[in-house]
Amino acid sequence: MATQKELLRRRASRVRRTLKAVANGRPRLSVHRSSKNIYAQVIDDVAGRTLAAASTLEADLRDSLKTGADTAAAAAVGKLVAERAKEAGVTDVVFDRGSFIYHGRVKALADSAREGGLNF
Repeated sequence: MATQKELLRRRASRVRRTLKAVANGRPRLSVHRSSKNIYAQVIDDVAGRTLAAASTLEADLRDSLKTGADTAAAAAVGKLVAERAKEAGVTDVVFDRGSFIYHGRVKALADSAREGGLNF
């Protein structure tokens, strides 16, 4: 019987395999959600480097937010990663939710990144 960690890893790899098939060279906006924080990165898989990143652990966000584990924090991270991606010259991305369902904090981050100017 597979453990919970193995099942999550399988789901994440299944999502990434699908994304790579439809990416057409676009960078991916990868999201990781923990119980206390949320993290987002814009990754260029061809070059193998991170173009932009944001998380609730950053000092300016940490001071302005009540907690890093709610939808308001996720929206702030989404807006910040969109700003940084646009500064790096990225406007079109594919959204990589990893092993997380598209609901709650993950959805709030995606919606605010769209409002910030990223297309996916």
